[in-house]
Amino acid sequence: MPGPTTITGDLRYEIVRQIYEGGMGIVYEAQQIGTRGFVKRVAIKVIRERYAAQPEFIENFIGEAKLVADLIHTNIVQTYHLGDTGGGCFICMELIRGVNLEQFAHRLAEAGRKLPVELAVFIVSRIARGLAYAHAKTDRDGNLLGIVHRDISPKNIMIAFEGDVKVTDFGIAKAKGLLKDKEGEEVAGKPEYMSPEQADFMVTDKRSDIFSAGIVLAQLLTGQNVFKGSSPEESRQRVIRHPVPDFTRINPEIEPKLDQILQRALSRDLDGRYQSADELLYELEYFIYHRGYGPTNETLGKFIRELFKEEAAAPAAPVPAASASSRGQTTRIAPQPPEPAPPAAPKRGASLFDRLKAKIS
Repeated sequence: MPGPTTITGDLRYEIVRQIYEGGMGIVYEAQQIGTRGFVKRVAIKVIRERYAAQPEFIENFIGEAKLVADLIHTNIVQTYHLGDTGGGCFICMELIRGVNLEQFAHRLAEAGRKLPVELAVFIVSRIARGLAYAHAKTDRDGNLLGIVHRDISPKNIMIAFEGDVKVTDFGIAKAKGLLKDKEGEEVAGKPEYMSPEQADFMVTDKRSDIFSAGIVLAQLLTGQNVFKGSSPEESRQRVIRHPVPDFTRINPEIEPKLDQILQRALSRDLDGRYQSADELLYELEYFIYHRGYGPTNETLGKFIRELFKEEAAAPAAPVPAASASSRGQTTRIAPQPPEPAPPAAPKRGASLFDRLKAKIS
């Protein structure tokens, strides 16, 4: 048999524009340039400059890339490549021509429109599909990786203008052997979308993501996050203690059966919650399809294209971010004040972050 073969070739990335800015990273649209005129539009994710000198963030950034490299599913944003330019690491990902759920909800509010109940359920059913796949992922030897996303929130759910729903940003996920984790010592995520066990410094499993998905569904159906407080700490406490309301009283269009699904997804008793994303998926899909025809990617695509007419017609036009007051940031909360961040390492020439900033300015 022939021995192993290595293929090397010409490949480079040209930055087009910045498309997203998060708490720890920035995402750019880029052109992947190959040989003989080959061009592919992709997304490039880099770590924010202030974190780039901290080994823990670099290790988890690399761990995220390795983790999602083999997560190949229609409801998860695909990762293509982890690169190192000498000035920093970057992740090359699938470019989604669309918006995240936060931008989607913000535009709905601006337009004075309500999201139909069945479309809200459909969106979260696709989230559940992606989570079910990730939760069941194994390594090459068949051992369960134990993936928990831990940051399911509107900012990390993308909707393409074609109607595809995709989970993204596994930056604070946990999985055996791939990402460093301080669970039990600190919590990471957006407090108003955490599960009670996550907010209370407990070890989480896949059921934590189900609670977060329940919060997203409730918000899509009611236009509000019942756990969001005036500060991250208040939100964390509300997730742990605030009573889960009867959602039919907030929105009369929510049927009792759908409220039952929400109550079970948001159960603080782990044994009372859905035990897997597959169970949640079944309940959501039965709800929207048991009477016959229900929403599809095409239905959602038509709705979102009508809502974002100009952006959908102009692929290169960035969608404005939601207002600052509605932005939830991924945070790390420790039981006691965290130690000061280590000093930045001496710079050796321009960093990747600096060069990208100069490129688009």
